[in-house]
Amino acid sequence: MMVLAVTKKRILAVLLILLAAVLAVCACIRGARAAQVSAAKRELPIYNVQTNEKKIAISFDAAWGNEETQTLIDILKKYQVKTTFFVVGAWVDKYPESVKALAAAGHEIGNHSDTHPHMPRLSESDMASQITSCNEKIKAVTGVSPVLFRPPYGDYDNAVIHTVNGLKMYPIQWDVDSLDWKDPTPQQIAGRVTSRVKPGSIVLFHNGAKNTPAALPSVLQTLQGQGYQIVPVSQLIYTSDYMIDVAGMQIPNKAASSEVPSAVSAN
Repeated sequence: MMVLAVTKKRILAVLLILLAAVLAVCACIRGARAAQVSAAKRELPIYNVQTNEKKIAISFDAAWGNEETQTLIDILKKYQVKTTFFVVGAWVDKYPESVKALAAAGHEIGNHSDTHPHMPRLSESDMASQITSCNEKIKAVTGVSPVLFRPPYGDYDNAVIHTVNGLKMYPIQWDVDSLDWKDPTPQQIAGRVTSRVKPGSIVLFHNGAKNTPAALPSVLQTLQGQGYQIVPVSQLIYTSDYMIDVAGMQIPNKAASSEVPSAVSAN
């Protein structure tokens, strides 16, 4: 009888272990499915573009200083390159002549909010106010209302993307960060950018970074030497009939048709 009781206890213990294992596997499956659902619901800005063309966009964020803006304009003119400058409304207030100079040189002016807040910390109405106020300031100086928005600090959530889309604008991020704001050497900036660029990339610089003017000629020479065409962001992205995958790559619907499970947003 003693042996039988011990055997039953062992069998029961084994069954309990098996049951725990089955429950753990089920929990993992549920968690994975929940993660997939969560990812599918996440809305993203455009980080880069799927293209077979050797075409990229270079962008500058202008929020604080202005010492190097004209130097950047002159360098870009020398290499016959047009780019996109994402400007803050308060920067427009302070440096309207620089905004005019950028527009006169053929550069695209994008919206970088009115006062450079962390957008996800705001209500949707305040988000919209930040964007529309900056749009109005840019239009008052240049005569053109922006169609591109870049969230300050690269900080966004679904509400930010929903607000931008609701204003019929395109939320723009980047996939190549120069990290120029950390003041690396010009050689480090150039090497970092040129080693990471690929067709469809959007590159991030800042107009106020002290070593960007010194790095920019090398970047432009190298990329143009590799056959890249450098255009403003609005000339790189698709403006209709596209999807955005889970990594933020904008894909034209013809190409995305075979990737529908990974696509999370569409216009």
